[in-house]
Order: sequence, then C-alpha cells, then structure tokens
Amino acid sequence: MNNAQIAHVLDEIADLLEIENANPFRVRAYRNAARAVRDLTETVETILCDETRKLTDITGIGHDLAEKIGTLCQTGSLPFHQELLARIPVSVLTLMRVPGVGPKKAAALHRELKISTLEELREACAAHRVQALKGFGAKTEQTILDGLQLASSTQQRITWAEADDFARSLMAHLRSCPSIKELEPAGSYRRGRDTVADLDLLVVSGNANEVMDHLAAFAGVESVLARGETKMSVRLAGGLQVDLRVVPEESFGAALQYFTGSKQHNVVLRGLAKNRGLKINEYGVFRGSDYVAGRTEEEVYATLDLPCFPPELREARREFEWAASGALPALIERDDVQGDLHMHTTATDGKATLEEMVAAAQQRGLKYIAITDHSKRVSMANGLDAGRLREQWAEIDRLNHRLKGIVVLKGVEVDILEKGGLDLDDDVLAEADWIVASLHYGQKQPREQITRRILEALENPHVCAIAHPTGRLINRRAAYDVDLDAMIKAARKHRKFLELNAHPMRLD
Repeated sequence: MNNAQIAHVLDEIADLLEIENANPFRVRAYRNAARAVRDLTETVETILCDETRKLTDITGIGHDLAEKIGTLCQTGSLPFHQELLARIPVSVLTLMRVPGVGPKKAAALHRELKISTLEELREACAAHRVQALKGFGAKTEQTILDGLQLASSTQQRITWAEADDFARSLMAHLRSCPSIKELEPAGSYRRGRDTVADLDLLVVSGNANEVMDHLAAFAGVESVLARGETKMSVRLAGGLQVDLRVVPEESFGAALQYFTGSKQHNVVLRGLAKNRGLKINEYGVFRGSDYVAGRTEEEVYATLDLPCFPPELREARREFEWAASGALPALIERDDVQGDLHMHTTATDGKATLEEMVAAAQQRGLKYIAITDHSKRVSMANGLDAGRLREQWAEIDRLNHRLKGIVVLKGVEVDILEKGGLDLDDDVLAEADWIVASLHYGQKQPREQITRRILEALENPHVCAIAHPTGRLINRRAAYDVDLDAMIKAARKHRKFLELNAHPMRLD
C-alpha cells in the first residue's frame, strides 16, 4: 500500500469510530496518524525497510498505530478496519461524501430515516424530513442539498495529487517487470486536470500476460475488474480504477496521444488530418491503409505540421490557434519558481516552524519567501493578533540579518471580515512587506456582498494579493459566488495580484 492508501484507511477508521461515538482522543489519534502519513516526503515502505528507523519516530504515531500501519503497508488490509466495516453499513460512509454530512450526521440519517443512498438523501431533503431531525434544521438541510449537487458533479473523482501518489507507486512497481519496454500514464492525470476519474497506463511489452500478472500482484489492488489479451482493469484500495493497455511499439506514440486526450482536442486533430487525406487513431496515422506514423507523439503531430503540444494544453481551447501563429506558450517549470509568497508556520496552522520553513526553502533553491500566517479572525488556526504578529516579524528581521542567498518577507494572511474591512488595522499592515487578503467566513453571502468585500480589500493600499480567490475546496466545497470579472478588473486597476493557489485541494 502507498501512503495515500494507508492514510485513506486511517481516515476511514476515524470516521467509523466517530460514527460509533468512540473516545474523541482515539478518533483524533487516527486522524493525526493519517495526516502524518499523508505529509511524509518518503514512503512508509522506505521507513519500514530501514533498520535504523521506526514509524514511532514520526510525530503522532505511537506503537499501536505503528503496528497497524506496518500491517496495512505489508498486507494491504487491517483486521480492525474490517471489523468496523462489518459493524457499520457501507452506506453510511457513502453519505459522508456529501459536504456538510459528517460521521455523526450520517449515522443519524441512517438510523432515524433509514437513508442509505445519495438519492434517498436528496428525496428526504426535498420532502423536508431532514430538517425535522434533532440537531439538523432548515439551514443544515439546505447545506446538505448544496453538498449533494457538488457530490453529484464530482462523483468518483479524486484530486490530481491523490492520483499522483497512486500513479507514482504503481508505476514504480510496474517498472520492475522485466518485459516492460515503455510505460507512460495517459488521460486526465497526464493532462494535469484538477480531478481524475481513473488512471490510464500504456505499456510496450512482448509479454502482455507477464505485465498483467505483475499489475495484479501490486499490493494496492483490491480487485480485478476485467482482463483481456491486451487490456486489464483493476480497482485500487480507495476506489481508483486503473486501466492498463499493452500496445505495439509502432503504435505507442499514437496510443499515448489518443488516450491522453482530451476528447475535444482529438476531435480537432482528426478534422485536421481528414483535411489532409489522413486518418488518426490509437493505432497510428494512416493514408488509406498505409501506415504513416505512430511510434512517437512527435511523429503523430509532425504529420500535421504541428508541435507536440504539452499534455496540459490539450483541451481544445486555444492551443491550435497559438500553434498556427507560432505563439505556443511555454509551461512554467519547477526551476522557474523563485519564491513562495503564501506560507504558514506552527505559529498558526502550519506544520513546520519559521526556521524549518526557511531551511526547506533554501534546500529547494528559492530566493525569497513570505511568511503569511493567519490573522486573529481565524481563531480555529490560532490566528495572530498584532502583538504576536510583531513578535514574529522581529524574529524574521533577526533571521534576515544572518541569512545568505534568501530573503524572508514579513507578511500575514489577513482575513476579509464578514461585514467588510480587514482583520488588522492599517498601522499594523503598513509594517509588513507582503500582505495577502483572504475570505474564510461568510462564504454563503450573496454574490454582490462577497464581491464588494473582495473589491474593498483590493482597494486597501497595503494589500498585495487576494489569496485563493474562488474559495473552493475540490470535492468538498464549491467556489463562493463572486463576480470574477469584477475582481480581475479591480486587481488590474489597483495593480494587485490574484493568487494561483497550488494547494491540491484548491488549484484556483
């Protein structure tokens, strides 16, 4: 099992324990362990294989949990998890996919209203039976209805970062198969979409059966869905479906292009090929029955005098127009990133101290960073008031005096208040080097009110940027209703930035 799968099981155990009204400290222990595993920069398997290290060295993981995590990693299952699943209907966990429905609410809905499916939950809300339950009410019922709409639109999709964790560990396993000559991912994962429904893998091999046996032996495989001569589909623990295809070497590039997509991009490509008397499919480029190209993607695109588009651009938006004018944009690469202007520390809800954040930034070759812990309004994150903020800034000044090769900017993520205005006075903000303003509360306010709050923040002379400007959390919370055009126009007018937040749950 990889880290994401282990963390998923630990989180599910925490949910199941909470449904059973278990000791809150026990629930929290599993959640903390899941978070610790998810935040590791190396695999659990790597730690287990190192005789000089122990899982208990990781903050938040005691002896009992370390033993359970080891069992999960090595066997792919955990008896305690199976015992909980046997006691609690799986349908209760299904209800928890809906934003606004936690473990206790899911248990109440199942117990009191016998609700087992999302459709039954939708019908109960429509009939106003949910609001009649103790502890729910009309507002909660509407929140659940809104959550159902989001759950329906994102059903069975996971974030790109989650898919990446699965893909990396699975491909590392497959690369140990001797008969595999080439292996590449395709589909929405390769295009870098914010969510992924399934994982497509393409393989060149002279022994398809050996490849499929090797895939079936992967520790994270929960079940084999289908197996043919050249294609195999499996489901991983956690629900992700993997479709593997073994293709001929001469068709590998054509298959990679075809299965990477997008469908709209491929429709345009086929139209351009037809205009030249060519046919493009997953087997290659053909003129009549004659094979023209297909070994590499570059060959496929070259037959149409096109560049090999980066997968992230293949969405049939403007890539063909850009290519025609010779203005295809270059993607931002890791080495292009010189700094990070939105960072938290353990002073609020971060996981590393100020010194650790600086050291990590230096290791990554960054030239500047801004420390932007939350302001006091975000009490759940232990937000900083003016006094604590100034203490942190004084420490940053001391750090900058002895640092070489990197500059640490004094910043804060100041909250945009529900009634407008900012969480800190202007005289405090004036002392900072970099201010990001963000909206954490009142996200269900009318469009005009949310827009006005953000536009007022952009007008403040001390604010440099708006953080995560849509407010969405992928698969958990829809974006708030805001006039993005007005926001962009105001940002241009006041020469302010709108953040492209790279957190895997945001990506806005």
